[in-house]
Amino acid sequence: MATVKLLLFSDLHADLGATRRLVTLARNADVLVGAGDFGNLRRDVQPCIDFLAASGKPAILVAGNNESTDELVHACRHWSQATVLHGSGASVLGVSFWGLGGGVPVTPFGSWSYDFSEDEAEKLLTGCPKGAVLVSHSPPFGAVDLSSRGQHLGSRTVRDALVRVNATLTVCGHIHGSAGQVARIDGRPVVNAGPHGMLWDVPAHT
Repeated sequence: MATVKLLLFSDLHADLGATRRLVTLARNADVLVGAGDFGNLRRDVQPCIDFLAASGKPAILVAGNNESTDELVHACRHWSQATVLHGSGASVLGVSFWGLGGGVPVTPFGSWSYDFSEDEAEKLLTGCPKGAVLVSHSPPFGAVDLSSRGQHLGSRTVRDALVRVNATLTVCGHIHGSAGQVARIDGRPVVNAGPHGMLWDVPAHT
């Protein structure tokens, strides 16, 4: 079976050094998959996006809680190969993706944070197809969601969804204390990608 090589990353937070390193890694990837937080506090989204666009690769992106979906779409307006997902899906090179942006459940950070309740997230995940790569800024509860204080901060709705659809892969970020870690839920891989990036092969359905 043919495979597609994904470059998984999240939580750049306007770090251009980390972004440059991702662009170098992208030479070995077929598709970039960014799980949110390109900027900080609803600002500085554009610089990282401009660097990533220079990779010349197609990309699947979701917003984090530090930028809204609309803000990310605007930042990607000149990156024709980028697709921003939120409660929506796309197919790239024979791989099916479904995206969910924002913080789930609602964070304690206040009105600037782009957040959704578990009930809102459930509706946004309803259409996720079987076997998709699920790209969610927020991790599933109980996997790669452990904060630096030892608290599980993930979403129960995301966890339920990835099990329900038998997700090929779940890509997330948000909880920095678990960045770069990989876990499995019922055998399904879950990656908290982090800003350093991770290459991952998935099957292409042709």
